[in-house]
Amino acid sequence: MCGICGFYTKKAVTQEQFKAMNDSMAHRGPDDAGEVLLAGKNGYAVGLGHRRLSVIDLSDAGHQPMFSNDKNLSVVFNGEIYNHQKLRKELAGYKFRTHCDTEVILAAYLKWKSDFVNHLEGMFAAAVYDKDTGELYLIRDRIGKKPLYYWIDENNIVFASELKPIFLFPGFSKEIRRDIVSRYLLKGYINAPDTILKNVYKLEPGCLLKFCNGRRNIRKYWDISKTYHQNVSRLVKDYGTAKNELKRLLKKAVKNRMEADVPLGVLLSGGIDSSLIAAMAQENMVSGKILTFTVGFWEKEYNEAGFAGAVADYLGTKHTELYIEEKDVQNLVNSIPQFYDEPFGDSSAIPTMLVSRLAKKDVTVALGGDGGDEVFCGYCTYDFVRKMQWLDWAGAAAHCIGKIGSLEQHYPPELYAVSQNRNPKTKTQLVSTNYIEAAIRFAADAGGQVPVKYESEDRYGVSDWQIRRMLLDMDTYLPGDILTKIDRASMKYSLECRCPLLDTDVIEYSFRIPHQYKYRRGEKKKILKDIAYEYIPKKILDRPKKGFSVPVDKWLTSFLKEKMEHYIDMRFLQEQGIFEPEFTHRFFAKYLSEGNQGRGRNFSDMAWNYFVFQQWYEYYRNC
Repeated sequence: MCGICGFYTKKAVTQEQFKAMNDSMAHRGPDDAGEVLLAGKNGYAVGLGHRRLSVIDLSDAGHQPMFSNDKNLSVVFNGEIYNHQKLRKELAGYKFRTHCDTEVILAAYLKWKSDFVNHLEGMFAAAVYDKDTGELYLIRDRIGKKPLYYWIDENNIVFASELKPIFLFPGFSKEIRRDIVSRYLLKGYINAPDTILKNVYKLEPGCLLKFCNGRRNIRKYWDISKTYHQNVSRLVKDYGTAKNELKRLLKKAVKNRMEADVPLGVLLSGGIDSSLIAAMAQENMVSGKILTFTVGFWEKEYNEAGFAGAVADYLGTKHTELYIEEKDVQNLVNSIPQFYDEPFGDSSAIPTMLVSRLAKKDVTVALGGDGGDEVFCGYCTYDFVRKMQWLDWAGAAAHCIGKIGSLEQHYPPELYAVSQNRNPKTKTQLVSTNYIEAAIRFAADAGGQVPVKYESEDRYGVSDWQIRRMLLDMDTYLPGDILTKIDRASMKYSLECRCPLLDTDVIEYSFRIPHQYKYRRGEKKKILKDIAYEYIPKKILDRPKKGFSVPVDKWLTSFLKEKMEHYIDMRFLQEQGIFEPEFTHRFFAKYLSEGNQGRGRNFSDMAWNYFVFQQWYEYYRNC
């Protein structure tokens, strides 16, 4: 796990400027750094930079940028290639000089050219420069575990694992995309390919970008929808067979992710996903105990530490837990803009940062349970989506009746939302119209706003709303929120986090498992739970799903209230010019006055998203 940056440009960039870009990500790779400037074709210069967190082959042989034996090919790489040992055998004709998985990327490109990415299994973001052809390739892993930003300016491209290096590129100008603010306020994150800035993009998961002589070409080499349809046609119709094969693939995924030349542990919440990963990791220990880590809240309704402790006791792990103090929250709230680069409203980023800090004291690599909910139908949202599909006929009827004398405008909020849910491209994104209207009104003067919902559900070709929403979440919420959260939170402390449940073989096999094996009579993640029960008693694991939630209302109406009041001050809003001043001030003043009482609490997520945006704006306008 590392950080990469670079460029393909005709602009003048000094070695000192490039080093400053690379060093802005020192937290991603504190063990080593390297920058090279190469003469490209037709007057272009190519820069490749790397910050290293040593995990496999800790020797100097793993230094990057890394070159092929003939020096014509160079690479900078962030992540892990889990099948690198297997690929070495397939690439035996190449003379390997290291034991690093990085060198496998070079050999794979030399054999398969631009098709090399199809042979890589793992989490990765990489840049490969071919001196002979003058082509620069940027690649990102299939599900989007590792980030990769890029800025297009005229005929130049600048790329990096985070936005910080791009900000430091000579001539870069930060211009906020006001058209995406409303979607951010509703969703709490900004999904690829969009970013908060003009002309800056995220490379989408499963994509390869080729850049040469000022021209950009992007190819999707792995796609959720296509992969789903390729596999669902081969359903495994026997439950026992499906469960046994899924268990085998999960065990393999865990074992592959335990390869490291540094200490390793598990981030344990006590839920199904992380508990199963911890159990399989403990099973792989030749001797000793796997290290597990969790954080807890003093507020009982948010605390999961006791559940994690019970799982750890049963498995016999070496367990460490930390209870979150208010001072920890205050310190980390201020660091969110620095390490997330864009406005990022998932409040569970704070406990994720704290558990990462806790784990880093003892390990350099941690396994996590991310991905289980999206892949195996675990979110409570999926219950609601199924119910709403059953009621869709009533919504259609209510919509027709509501046209008579504008009757629809007087429907109760729930009926109005179902009645209005007529767009076939957004059927599963059932959000109260109060939230949608508020999000739009905050940025009323933006003009030409991006739709607050993703108008893309028709691309999945799936009639079952529950499955369709799972696929949508894998395309959006998973990489845009969940994986962004864990990447930035863990890398803040130079901790590598690996997610076995997002192994490509596991995901693709999950599409072969009939949906009723995942969701049966209201029971979510049925098949995954049954595997987990083989390791941990049901009485320990069975409990209502909480998620990594935090007491946002309490924070915003207590120790963060003064700062929030500053952010909704009329003069501040008028000078900033991003939000509609009167509506924004009135809306959040009401929220602060009501706090955790009455109607105001329904908007706590939106209030937190707004607060984080203003934190980000305040930090990045000055850097």
